[in-house]
Amino acid sequence: MFQAAAKTLSLSRGASFSIRRYCFKTPAKLRVSEAVSGAHLGANVKVQGWLRSVRPQKANLFLHVNDGSALQSLQVVASSELNDPLLTLGSAVEVTGTLRKSPHQKQPVELEADQIHVVGDCNPVDFPFKKKERHSLEYIRQFPHLRCRTNAFSSLLRIRSEATTAVHSYFKENGFVQIHTPVITSNDCEGAGELFRVEVSVSSKGEKFFSVPAFLTVSGQLHLEVMSGAFSRVYTFGPTFRAENSQSRRHLAEFYMVEAEVSFTQSLEDLTKVMEDMFRSATEHVLAHCAADVDLFHKHVTPGHRVSPQGHLLFGVTYSEAIDILNHSSQKFAFPTDWGCDLQTEHEKYLVKHCGNVPVFVTDYPYDLKPFYARDNQDHPKHTAAAVDLLVPGVGELCGGSLREERLDLLRARLEETGLEDTYSWYLDLRRFGSVPHGGFGLGFERFLQCILGVDNIKDVIAFPRFSHSCLL
Repeated sequence: MFQAAAKTLSLSRGASFSIRRYCFKTPAKLRVSEAVSGAHLGANVKVQGWLRSVRPQKANLFLHVNDGSALQSLQVVASSELNDPLLTLGSAVEVTGTLRKSPHQKQPVELEADQIHVVGDCNPVDFPFKKKERHSLEYIRQFPHLRCRTNAFSSLLRIRSEATTAVHSYFKENGFVQIHTPVITSNDCEGAGELFRVEVSVSSKGEKFFSVPAFLTVSGQLHLEVMSGAFSRVYTFGPTFRAENSQSRRHLAEFYMVEAEVSFTQSLEDLTKVMEDMFRSATEHVLAHCAADVDLFHKHVTPGHRVSPQGHLLFGVTYSEAIDILNHSSQKFAFPTDWGCDLQTEHEKYLVKHCGNVPVFVTDYPYDLKPFYARDNQDHPKHTAAAVDLLVPGVGELCGGSLREERLDLLRARLEETGLEDTYSWYLDLRRFGSVPHGGFGLGFERFLQCILGVDNIKDVIAFPRFSHSCLL
């Protein structure tokens, strides 16, 4: 781009006209991440962002500008003549100047400012975040509309974005087809009854939009099973909803799930291989592409926490073996550990610790604990299902999955027993027409982020947490 200068020329007949002479380059607009890379030294540039610090001195003014593209801010050096009372922490600015090599080792470049324009001012007295204070996650959680402006939460959002890319990349590279499963559905996949009902009236008489009860989805699994009759590998990644009346550190009313379904499976090991590979691949990707942001968490937010994708996942710990481990423990548990009881978070965390504080697979859960679609192992006297959970340090259950019951007679009997045969007649059709052994799993995306960052409260790894009695923006 060039700046135009107009000049009037006279012709021999006395006529005149204006021509434009392009001679001045306008500054190149850079993101902060591009500016601090050092690739544009000596260039005349424009940077836009928000002030993270302001340090006026007698002769010079020092600013740190960040636009969310990187953890590192760009230092701006300017003459004190460019100081402005509106240059405060949190204000939005546009700075034009020249990129120079910085004399300080901690920053490769700095911007020598020619012009500083305040785009949006910020009252530092009312702004809830202060320059020299390190705010806890609990404190910044009080300001869901402003917490993205802190270093910790902006790092979290960059990590979350990169982790999303990593998940999609893994499935694409391994031949999975992405399916957009519906948010509104009539299915209760989990069978727990914790659903948000959708009711829409289309007339003043209260006529309902849907002819059958409709709910916000708790899982895309059943829709993936439909697709697994035509595609050997499918997945979905989107929001799911649970109407669980809880304000605990582990629960959200709206969260994101990664779900996959694989056809022509031979055993649970087929599923655990995909679960392990995806977990390892996504973790490696995040650690490689967000090193500075992850280090911020491990140094200042969750000190001492470390995660390595090279750790071995233990396959082959059955539910029955897990119960024996718990019953031989000297630790006192709040919940019972009898065979047939569901594993609680305290049990899951103990099992992970007992096995060396590495991710652990637990397989073959009691048949009665699992939904109607879980494959019957037909083992006696302890009746189990071909189901598996992946337990990880600090979180407990990260993934849950199972082989699906592909045998029509056994599936029909289970649906009759639970009174669901009419509701899921379409599901029986899937077994009538070209059914194959298949299975799948779901991974809680927020729990994955908790695992790699060491964050204790699930509300701190999602942009806008929805939970019981929360205030919606």
